[in-house]
Amino acid sequence: MASHFFKNICIYGAGALGGSIAAKLATGLKGQADVSVVARGAHLASIREHGLRVWEAGASGPVEARVIATDDPSELPRQDLVITGLKGHQLAAAASGMATLLHPGTRVVMILNGIPWWYFHRDRQSSYAETQFEELDPGGALWRQLGPERVIGCVAYQGAEVINPGEIKLSNNGRYVLGEPSDEHSTDIEAISALLTQAGLNITISPNIRNEIWNKLLGNAAFNPISALTRALMSEIMVDPGLSKMVAQVMNEVKAVGEALGARFALSIEERVEQSKAIGPVRTSMLQDLLAGKSLEITPLVGMVVSLGRLAGIATPTSETILALVTQLDRQTQLHGATTA
Repeated sequence: MASHFFKNICIYGAGALGGSIAAKLATGLKGQADVSVVARGAHLASIREHGLRVWEAGASGPVEARVIATDDPSELPRQDLVITGLKGHQLAAAASGMATLLHPGTRVVMILNGIPWWYFHRDRQSSYAETQFEELDPGGALWRQLGPERVIGCVAYQGAEVINPGEIKLSNNGRYVLGEPSDEHSTDIEAISALLTQAGLNITISPNIRNEIWNKLLGNAAFNPISALTRALMSEIMVDPGLSKMVAQVMNEVKAVGEALGARFALSIEERVEQSKAIGPVRTSMLQDLLAGKSLEITPLVGMVVSLGRLAGIATPTSETILALVTQLDRQTQLHGATTA
């Protein structure tokens, strides 16, 4: 579909993860591509004035990069590659803006936690191919304006946090898993993988991106909402007997729903829980958003476990309880502003 000459690359949503990728692309592909970001507020102002500053794990100094920065995507030319740094609950509102960046060959790498809006496009694991979700894509804006055929899925294992406007700290040496919704090993995905690898990102291509989505969702569906409800770091959750038991309950529900839709999991729940005990004092992205007074990424991480459970006839009682609690927490946060740790 795409031309493999990536002259124009835009990161749409240059927060913690998107901003770090933009900095890598700008420094790693210097002179080979025009890298732009769509951002907003104080973060945008700082990027315009000082560029992006990214502290990689263990580094003695930041990576500094200058990029084209705007809050109006219509100011940018049509892009050969768009990489989204937005969260799942933010995408639909940005559909029309992203659409202005597309030409017929543009591919869109969507870095998302949880169940993505395009999940059932060209799905051969279940009997629900091309099913759309109103809760993820109200009015079908993303499906209609972007088109699932442009999408390359991406699962990110990269801890990142905006510590000051324009300044990002990475907590680990991350990796990114790419996959076509069709699970084909296309020339497009090979070219994009090579491009991102050249920029210094750790990239692998999955023969089954849906399995990758579900394997990561095991942790996201449990740790993100529990951390927001308790204000606890991941390490604190795992040393609390009641909370660690709840983590295992959520993981079991996620696994049951995923398997009912054809997904396969790399580890047993017991192994996954044990692995989680080694995670350090990490503040989840949902807890970061809560403390900043931002809306929470609930539907892709928790709501869809419940919705897909109903679709597949799988009971998810713990996830349903957590969904009700974290939804009310989000409602109160939006009414009353940021909370404190």
